[in-house]
Amino acid sequence: MLIAQITDVHIGFDRDNPDEHNIQRLKAVLKRLVEAPNRPDMLLLTGDLTESGDAESIGRLADAVSVCPFPVWPMVGNHDDRDTLLAAFPQTPSEDGFIHYPLECDGFRMLLLDTLEPGRHGGEFCEARAAWLKAQLAARPDTPTIIVMHHPPFESGITWLDSAAHEPWIARFGEAIAGHDQVRAIISGHLHRTIHTLWGGISLTVCPSTAPLVALDLTPIDPDRPDGRAMITDELPAYALHRWDGERLISHFESVGDWAVLARYNAALQEVVRLIDSERGGK
Repeated sequence: MLIAQITDVHIGFDRDNPDEHNIQRLKAVLKRLVEAPNRPDMLLLTGDLTESGDAESIGRLADAVSVCPFPVWPMVGNHDDRDTLLAAFPQTPSEDGFIHYPLECDGFRMLLLDTLEPGRHGGEFCEARAAWLKAQLAARPDTPTIIVMHHPPFESGITWLDSAAHEPWIARFGEAIAGHDQVRAIISGHLHRTIHTLWGGISLTVCPSTAPLVALDLTPIDPDRPDGRAMITDELPAYALHRWDGERLISHFESVGDWAVLARYNAALQEVVRLIDSERGGK
């Protein structure tokens, strides 16, 4: 099964421009998903879909993803608004004021979490959300499970975007999944870069953004001294393609833009394809 992930779209950054840079970047990624050979079985939109959570921006995003011939499942990030998202995507489940829900897949399941705290940039995971997650995990202890969330629960080194490791919501989330060996992976967004780590022994992957990326600068930042460093870069928009092979999640990433094809599968490359196939035990 192939699961596409688009995150941190930030529609409405240039709010008065219906053809703004961010919508162009989103449409380029969607075109790639629809027309490329790896058409996914579903698309996850993992938060910060808009810049300001307004109805016009989320409506424009909903119109853009309507081209997808596969199911689209949205989530909220810290820039979003729950009510406007649910109005634009009325098929999206919600419970007790939170947009969190399970997706039952062939042989595994995904739990999409809500880490939004209005007015806060970083994540939040209150007792009510933790109780919901615990109940979901307890109900299906033998089913491989992937956790999907906007805010990653670790410090990446990009300190001006990171949550601090000591924040209570991270401890609460960790306690909720502790002892649940069915959790095979965590996927998230928020940091606008491709990042991978292990968190509590679980594979944790951050998807890069379709909106402009965050500059890769891991040097300490001083809130009281602007130093002229690059903060946002116009690197190519990107997405993730997660492949569930029946046992594990394998994550691929692709940037979308103008690049040349330097080799195609023809007679010149047939020998190496045959060699690798024979090494793998093929015919």
